[in-house]
Amino acid sequence: MKIMEWPLQERPRERLLRDGAHSLSDAELLAIFLRTGTRQLNVVDLARHLLNDFSGLRPLLEANQATFTEYPGLGTAKYCQLQASLELSKRYLQQKLQLGQGFTNPDEVKSYLKSLLSHEKREQFVVLFLNNQHQLLSTEVLFSGTLNSAEVHPRVIAEKALHYHAAAVILAHNHPSGVLEPSESDKHITQQIVAALKLLDIRVLDHIIVAGNQCYSFAERGLL
Repeated sequence: MKIMEWPLQERPRERLLRDGAHSLSDAELLAIFLRTGTRQLNVVDLARHLLNDFSGLRPLLEANQATFTEYPGLGTAKYCQLQASLELSKRYLQQKLQLGQGFTNPDEVKSYLKSLLSHEKREQFVVLFLNNQHQLLSTEVLFSGTLNSAEVHPRVIAEKALHYHAAAVILAHNHPSGVLEPSESDKHITQQIVAALKLLDIRVLDHIIVAGNQCYSFAERGLL
């Protein structure tokens, strides 16, 4: 059945306007983004098939262009729209942090870091540089590594912190393996960075590990 044949109150767009986006399922939200289905499937059914075939929303959103566009009903235009939407969400979160709204709520910072790191296939080490009001000055990807490791140099972080006149930093890196717990190497390099920045009177507020859709906070676990 075509969407236009559905009762008005059951259509995804009308439900979003009436009840808010949070009330819609992943398939319904994706259907609004896709806008049109195929000859065989209405747009909601297409969205359900996509989520099933890609094994969820995250693999779909992280699919490369070749994988995305080979699926019937998807093309380069939709791929570009999707990438633009993802980038807008990252910039929205970053601007919220720059306005000082995120650091009163750790979940905002975690959401931002997940948007940056959860899709990365190789380990990356990110530093958020903050002013004395804990507003975001800059986000820097300082180190990239292999599938399981990134070589981190405290001196480089210290130099960047001085460059931005940062009063504090939040460290973050991803675990592409999906293992959430920090390694002994993670703990060791964190203490090295804390010690190096302490000499400059710069605080390390947290070190967050991103593994898939989960986050591990050193601060919350008492490791700082």
